[in-house]
Amino acid sequence: MSKVNWLEILDWGNEEISDLRYVAYSYIKQGIYDVALTFFDAITVLSPPTPYDLQTIGALHLQLGNGLKALDFLDRSLKMEPTHLLTQLNRAKALFMLGYKKQGLTQVLELEKCPEKEIAAQASALVLAYR
Repeated sequence: MSKVNWLEILDWGNEEISDLRYVAYSYIKQGIYDVALTFFDAITVLSPPTPYDLQTIGALHLQLGNGLKALDFLDRSLKMEPTHLLTQLNRAKALFMLGYKKQGLTQVLELEKCPEKEIAAQASALVLAYR
């Protein structure tokens, strides 16, 4: 199967992809996560996904209760950007959602030690909730 270059067919460039991201963020701000996810899915078809796209898609799936899909996208993002703390935190949340308590706790116990106070505080709350 050949890979279709939709950007070429549509005569689109980076500006149009940025516009799609902006629209998707607008839906996220309004709490309309399913529509935002549709836009991000379109972005991944049109151009190679960035770590940020994958992080956001993973977070949207997490918000929508799709733990397995969230974990898949968050893992893909972490392969590209392994030190991104918020993605690591969301990955732990997905693990908890899926019932992988031990793996989730392992991850949040490490995140409790991180210098970013907001991430560490959320990790601590998860430790208290799941320990």
